[in-house]
Amino acid sequence: MSKVINNKQVFIVHSIDTEGPLFESLQAKFDMLQELYGIDHVEPSIENVKNLQNKKIDLAGQEDEIALFLSNQRIRYNDSWDKIDSMLDIIMTTDYRNQLLDSYGSGWVFNWHCVDHVGYDNNPRRRDMGYHNIFDHYRDFIRTQDNSPDGVHWHFHPMSTYKDAHYCATSYINSPELYQILCRRIIERNWFPSVNRAGFHVERPDSHAFLEQWIPFDISNIALDDNSELQNSASLRDGRLGDWRLAPSDWSHYQPSHDNYQIPGNCRRWIARCLFLLNRVVNFDQHESDKAFFRANGGQPTIVGIVSHDFRDMELEINHAREIIANSSERYPNVDFKFCEAVEAFRLAIWPEGISDEPLDFELTFHPKSSSNDAHIEVTTKKGDVFGPQPFLSIKTKSNRFIHDNFDFTTEQNRWLYPFYSNTLPIDDVSKIGVAANDKYGNMCIKRLNFKDGRVFQF
Repeated sequence: MSKVINNKQVFIVHSIDTEGPLFESLQAKFDMLQELYGIDHVEPSIENVKNLQNKKIDLAGQEDEIALFLSNQRIRYNDSWDKIDSMLDIIMTTDYRNQLLDSYGSGWVFNWHCVDHVGYDNNPRRRDMGYHNIFDHYRDFIRTQDNSPDGVHWHFHPMSTYKDAHYCATSYINSPELYQILCRRIIERNWFPSVNRAGFHVERPDSHAFLEQWIPFDISNIALDDNSELQNSASLRDGRLGDWRLAPSDWSHYQPSHDNYQIPGNCRRWIARCLFLLNRVVNFDQHESDKAFFRANGGQPTIVGIVSHDFRDMELEINHAREIIANSSERYPNVDFKFCEAVEAFRLAIWPEGISDEPLDFELTFHPKSSSNDAHIEVTTKKGDVFGPQPFLSIKTKSNRFIHDNFDFTTEQNRWLYPFYSNTLPIDDVSKIGVAANDKYGNMCIKRLNFKDGRVFQF
């Protein structure tokens, strides 16, 4: 990694909550108005959508907010892959990316935080259900481009109480799908996340603890200087969903405290701030952009996260963001700005002098059963250090189950074991094993074993 030469730097990270097509019926729009704003006296119709957009219906002071909620940017969804691909065919081109060049002559960079919609019973908004569906779509699209600068990262929606795909939730503990998705990403796609974008902006003590074990970078903080906007939002009030009211709002990145992810402390991962584009709340605007450039002008490398959804018109959002960034660049001519893949941005901001350590590497070794030991695997770090207390273990059984389990610790800091015996599972039932980890710099290492026809080999 090259080091930062000018310490007056802004690193622009466009993070996309990458969720695939989304359908919304007319009735669903009015159901949301009732649920979020208590508006139940307006009949669902296209005409009334237009009336509400134009503030022609008395809503007792809520006219502006409802007009924004029903703006065309928010209600015209990409409800099919064809529509999303038509958008990608425009925004992923070099000509479009280069409409605004950064201080280094490079164009726009996307960070695709891909979710898997799995485990749901109800899907009225027609989300694309299945493991890897969205991940594969974007990774395949990126592979069609020469030297793409884009990143593919992590996004997860906690499972709602009644397994409704159109509702939000907050609990990782109540979401066994989390481990199924990760196990499959490792074994079936040779991939493990290094950057998190919190689903529904939500972090809680359980997800905080999970991220501290596995994922070194987190671009989820939506704190504002005046958090009354969060308090007044129907979906965010009183800490509902994305509670970041105690977090820094000055565009600083920080390591959280053990008991509260919002407060700077001594935990491992780094959290950066992100704001939305043309959203009804928590927006990236000229004031926020200027604030970031002002911070960088004082010699503090600054990560600026901006967030979109792929089911909306991202072309309009990006054009809006570029205009804002260009204005800030003119106001702060001594500040360089760089469009970044997320891992690169965190590295440049946290370690501006560069990284000297070698990337993480470990060995995964299978030991068959002997007279003195059960069959077991051994993981030994060869270069660098594992982020967190242990690597992530995934096992695929011959009956196509995916299992995550803890390693056994040893007396050495860089070595772990996992035995196959009555308390775990018999080695005869193992089809594949994957072990994954990051180091603190976001360097990912994965090793996989295939058990087939009496042989064990890496794949």
